[in-house]
Amino acid sequence: MNRIPKLFLILSLPLYVLDQVTKWWVVFKFHEPIGGDFATPDPPVPVIDGFLWWWRVHNQGVAFGLGNGTTWAPLVFTCILILALVIITVFWRKGAFMNQSARLAAVLLVAGVCGNLTDRLLQGFWLEQHEEKSFVTRLSKGYVVDFIRVKLPWYDKIVPKSGGFFPTFNVADSCISVAAALLFISAFRPEDEKDEGVRE
Repeated sequence: MNRIPKLFLILSLPLYVLDQVTKWWVVFKFHEPIGGDFATPDPPVPVIDGFLWWWRVHNQGVAFGLGNGTTWAPLVFTCILILALVIITVFWRKGAFMNQSARLAAVLLVAGVCGNLTDRLLQGFWLEQHEEKSFVTRLSKGYVVDFIRVKLPWYDKIVPKSGGFFPTFNVADSCISVAAALLFISAFRPEDEKDEGVRE
């Protein structure tokens, strides 16, 4: 158990801080979406011409904006993130993350889940258009700040309406995606490659 705080402090905490710093930079750099829009009225800022841009998009739901503008999405996805943290904690204590890949996945999941959960709990209170509304209303307006916009040459073949643009994402989303890949890989590791001494 002595390794747990060190592992999470070395990886989860810096990634969480990076996620939040980049998101707040975006919030202060770009104007907030107005009306029923979920993307800033400001143009994307090119980073790598034709491939990568910084932008500001509000996501109350999941990928592709599913759930945006609904009353249920902020509450449901906030509860899902909290539940995910509980499940990760329980599985970790039970020694379910048996090898290095699985433990790294857990650490990345914690960083990603905490990053997006923080957004959903706090970002709604910074929206100028809702600043005079009640606490509950502003909490219900919570959203995840997405800002990394990339265009992939083959993506429009898979999703024709996308124009080649992959769904806008953030650092926390990247952590969760890498964690999912690591969990998939760890499931195929032979039993004798699993690390010893993980359980209490």
